[in-house]
Amino acid sequence: MTLMRDPKMSPEGKATETVRKRYNRIAPLYDCMEGLVERSRYSKWRDLLWSKAEGTRILEVGVGTGKNFPYYPADADITAIDFSEEMLERARRKANKQKIKVLLQQMDVQKLDFPNSSFDSIVGSFVFCSVPDPVRGLKEIERVCKAGGRVVLIEHVLSANRVLGWLMNLANPLSVWTAGANINRRTVDNVRKSGLEVEHVTDLAFGIFKLIEATKKA
Repeated sequence: MTLMRDPKMSPEGKATETVRKRYNRIAPLYDCMEGLVERSRYSKWRDLLWSKAEGTRILEVGVGTGKNFPYYPADADITAIDFSEEMLERARRKANKQKIKVLLQQMDVQKLDFPNSSFDSIVGSFVFCSVPDPVRGLKEIERVCKAGGRVVLIEHVLSANRVLGWLMNLANPLSVWTAGANINRRTVDNVRKSGLEVEHVTDLAFGIFKLIEATKKA
């Protein structure tokens, strides 16, 4: 699927296009940017994340360059999406090299091109810090998830500590400009606003990194 770019797009569309271009720009450096923290911390979290997915039909949103490929369940039918064509190109090369069975598609999580109730589980890692309208994206996830299906996410969120939270708000514009990620979102609340039922939230580190487990109400 190729995303259409309308020169007369809405403010929301322009925001999405800005983020897409930002990720296209950083795609060649993306794996190097997070190499150290990926080896020391994120890899363990990704293993935990994918252990929570259930069923055989799974959607990964925000596949990026394919950092989750090593953790895919061997017997699952996985579709993975991203709205950045440059990220997807790197994911395709990685999937071919690693012989990963996955259907890769360019798609915006805010407007998923799937029928209702298509997937048993939906998985994302560090995605909703970047989506311009995160609640809209999460509502789309809720729509395409089967009743009783699981949604599991790793996200960094605004700290409940007043001083740290203030510093995160202060640093957020720089984070968005350099890496495209908002570091001060209240993603657990956003998951609830989408209509999903939050079952469990695990603090992974510093009260900032969270594993969010939710289900679609039957």
